[in-house]
Amino acid sequence: MKGLILAGGFGTRLRPLTYTGAKQLIPVANKPIIFYGIEALVKAGIKEIGIIVGETAKEVKNTVGKGEHWDINITYIPQEAPLGLAHAIKISKDFLRDEPFVMYLGDNILKEGIKDFVRRFQENKPNALILLTEVTNPQEFGVAVIDEKGSVKKLIEKPKEPPSNLALVGVYLFDTEIFRAIDHIKPSWRNELEITDAIQWLLDNDLKVESHKVKEWWKDTGKPDDIIEANLLVLEGIEPLNNGTHVDSTINGRVCTGEGTVIEKSVIRGPVIIGKNARIIHSYIGPFSSIGDNVLIENSEIECSVIMEGARIKNVEKRIDRSIIGKNVVINVSAHSPRTHRFILGDQSYVEIIK
Repeated sequence: MKGLILAGGFGTRLRPLTYTGAKQLIPVANKPIIFYGIEALVKAGIKEIGIIVGETAKEVKNTVGKGEHWDINITYIPQEAPLGLAHAIKISKDFLRDEPFVMYLGDNILKEGIKDFVRRFQENKPNALILLTEVTNPQEFGVAVIDEKGSVKKLIEKPKEPPSNLALVGVYLFDTEIFRAIDHIKPSWRNELEITDAIQWLLDNDLKVESHKVKEWWKDTGKPDDIIEANLLVLEGIEPLNNGTHVDSTINGRVCTGEGTVIEKSVIRGPVIIGKNARIIHSYIGPFSSIGDNVLIENSEIECSVIMEGARIKNVEKRIDRSIIGKNVVINVSAHSPRTHRFILGDQSYVEIIK
């Protein structure tokens, strides 16, 4: 079995964060989102992975590499434009050949992984296995209608009036019949080849489509609030690890600090992860915060936020909460400002707050 990870698309819902980088490379708990998908495939025993790339191909390739980090082989497959999930499969036919495969959306995180789903697919040998979860906003997803036995009866892409609250999770397992299905569908009103239409074709032609409800959490990290939530969920499971230096500081709860990091006269309350060569000086880092490599935080308070590599935050006396701060962002307060701050700042931004 092979793997196919989608890492194209424009990431418009995550702007300005995606003006300068791929959405799949935004860090969650200091690890690029796409790494979670790769690791899920590797844990399921998959050694050959194709990655669909678009405009951000160079950045994705530089970050992910050829697979040597996981002892696997990675092939990059260019997509001229984000023309739909089914289109991504269609252009991957030469890579996938006659093998069954897992398609994993590169901006998704699934806590329980996919090992059990792969085993079930190999044992039951359906033509497709889709993962489902209950959501409160089904109109924003592909939605499935299933019977009492879990058999899939119908799929609808982002329905205005959802017939169920079961959304398709961004992980699909297929055999080669999916290529025949894609050859028989037409682009939607969005000018995309929809995977829901292809799976519906399988159903309409009496092919076997199974479903499975995920038991643990799943996050589609398509919006800033989703990044914050995913970061929170991942940090809930971290184990403490101290590779840094603490000077006159208080460390409570599960905290991970990287090599070369120095924490001076500060309070850190986990779960928190802090990367390498960071400096935290006379500051407070609250629960569910991820602090990247080479970050400087001085005389400031951070909580439930993602602070990316190289950011510099100084003298922000009021707490920064539920924020995403891009790479090499500089925030400096030159005078007292009696506010609570919330930021979504893209890479290289500079913010000066003056009362």
